Amino acid sequence: MSAIPRRSFLALASGACATPALAQGVWNPARPVTIVVGFPQGGRTDIACRLLLPGLQAALGVPVEIDNRAGEAGNLGTEAVMSAKPDGYTLLLGSVGPMTINPHTVEGMTLDPRELAPVGLAGRSALVLCADPALGLRDLAGLKAYLAGRREPLAYGSPGAGSLAHLAMEMLRQQLGRPAMAHTPSRGSAAALQDLLGGRTKLLFDNASAVMPALRRAKASGLLTTGLARCPALTEIATAQEQGLPDLAFYAWIGLFAPRRTAAPMIVRLNAALNAAVAEAGLRAHLTGRGDEPGGGTPEELARLMTADYDRWGRLARASSIRTDA
Repeated sequence: MSAIPRRSFLALASGACATPALAQGVWNPARPVTIVVGFPQGGRTDIACRLLLPGLQAALGVPVEIDNRAGEAGNLGTEAVMSAKPDGYTLLLGSVGPMTINPHTVEGMTLDPRELAPVGLAGRSALVLCADPALGLRDLAGLKAYLAGRREPLAYGSPGAGSLAHLAMEMLRQQLGRPAMAHTPSRGSAAALQDLLGGRTKLLFDNASAVMPALRRAKASGLLTTGLARCPALTEIATAQEQGLPDLAFYAWIGLFAPRRTAAPMIVRLNAALNAAVAEAGLRAHLTGRGDEPGGGTPEELARLMTADYDRWGRLARASSIRTDA
């Protein structure tokens, strides 16, 4: 992977804009703003984008459309926005995988998502470590005892090689002293969950919103969550920090980004619109009820989150030699 110099996120957001109107964060009401999503319709990022659309349209005063650019583990969508004009009409709803993991794991990847200008955090979800109920496990202590008495590698699943769930399990393995485990990647989150429910795998990390229905039906057992606090919809599951793993704290997140050199006033206007959208009471109730957490905050906060995860997952991918051809 060719190296691209890191640039300041604030510098990326402060470049020149095409017209005085756009420099003030004003859009032509007859022209829609397009949000690029690097995944197919019906996926997690696409659903999040559709939930945000009404609030964004109301706050911006212009139509907002979705452009699904699926392919290359989200990289096609990222690349499309990186090469777009910084005029405020093309944005990216990017997730933690393409933005912070792919640069370290995808063979031949040369684009650097850090060149995008952060707008704000749209939402996040803690991951839940789920187990096959047949194992009889209820928490991290039980998992440790089970692994200590096992000779054969324990099969664990993920939505795919190089996914956040894959790296999360490798991080857990490191913190547990590298017990014997065998990775069984699937083609997507739904398939990975079906592998767990069918007994083909015994452990799975995934977003709280993805696994909550299975947990509620007792088809899977929740052992821990990766959040800084307990998931509001799954308060019965203790965090990894509570169970003695202080470093196992992270989220799957989704953020709004603009092309580099987008004018600072426009970034401010977009951030205000995003914060207004995620503050809507009905949206917040819907997200928390399904296991997700609403976003919000400043562009600088998203920049810090992205930098921390970029460094975290890069170290882990190198230490575990995780590579994929996407």
